[in-house]
Amino acid sequence: MLDKLEEVAQRHEDINERLSQPGLTPKDLQELNKERVHLEPIVEAYTRLKTVNEELEGNQELLSDDDPDMREMAKAEIATLDEEKVDLEGRLKIMLLPRDPYDDKNIILEIRAGTGGDEAALFAGELFQMYTRFAQQKGFKVDLMSSSEGSVGGYKEIIASISGDQVYSNFKYESGTHRVQRVPATESQGRIHTSACTVAVMPEAEEIDLKIDDKELRIDVMRAGGPGGQSVNTTDSAVRITHLPTGMIVICQDEKSQHKNKAKAMSVLRARLLDKMEREAHAERAAERKAMVGSGDRSEKIRTYNFPQDRCTDHRVGLTVHNLPKLFSGEIGNVIQDIRAHFQAEQLKQQQAS
Repeated sequence: MLDKLEEVAQRHEDINERLSQPGLTPKDLQELNKERVHLEPIVEAYTRLKTVNEELEGNQELLSDDDPDMREMAKAEIATLDEEKVDLEGRLKIMLLPRDPYDDKNIILEIRAGTGGDEAALFAGELFQMYTRFAQQKGFKVDLMSSSEGSVGGYKEIIASISGDQVYSNFKYESGTHRVQRVPATESQGRIHTSACTVAVMPEAEEIDLKIDDKELRIDVMRAGGPGGQSVNTTDSAVRITHLPTGMIVICQDEKSQHKNKAKAMSVLRARLLDKMEREAHAERAAERKAMVGSGDRSEKIRTYNFPQDRCTDHRVGLTVHNLPKLFSGEIGNVIQDIRAHFQAEQLKQQQAS
């Protein structure tokens, strides 16, 4: 581990030196700064670890001092430093795990109502609001791309792009089936119903990540339907793109501009195709897929929100928290952090066993 830490420290130093040199392009500056931000916590922890080791050596020498008070002080200091050393080494092992290549990516977030009819659509709307509030708290930007409203509110389907610093890293464990248990507003007998929504979190794919041949696409334009003001249904602004090799279809009609709808539809299509490729790759690597439970299988029930008991349970990691109003106000950062820590620990075990 020490050799790897020395490499990281040297890379951090090299980046700082490059950033001080003139002639860097905006793209170079962006990439170097992003890498520096990632390396800084590792370098800081490593620097502190070296200091702790030096202080331990100094206190070990004091154990043979003639002064008994000095020896007692050294023993107490050693105990404290040993605890800090163990903590630092554990944190550094996690920090040195291989990074997900998509962690820095923006995402396409898709939420679809599943079983439960109108109640599922309402729940989809609440999930979207929860994620939107969380994103705003993190300083991320949320752009609505496409939506289909439910008959009594909420959404049958809603698609949005979320951009910012390490968005995918924050959202990637949210993919899966989310279940809600509560008494619907439409239930006259007070019976608890179970409804579900699927959440898909896909890294946004740029053209450099995924090339799509124009010959593989069929693009149709049509008049937009649904609410939207006087301009709706008067121009052919809605766009439907069909990816012929897979049969994948994306429709965008929220914008009044055909050009903007086409751009959004292409963005969604690229993300879906990249996600499909990744899931197929995971399926081929069965052992790895088993170790990374919940990494993208949207048929899997990952979480239940039980309103009568004010309880949220993540079934993948056995995590249970309370205070659902707080969660749905966007305060899900601690839940996401605990889930990430669980999977990092699993990844570390797998790495140590191999």
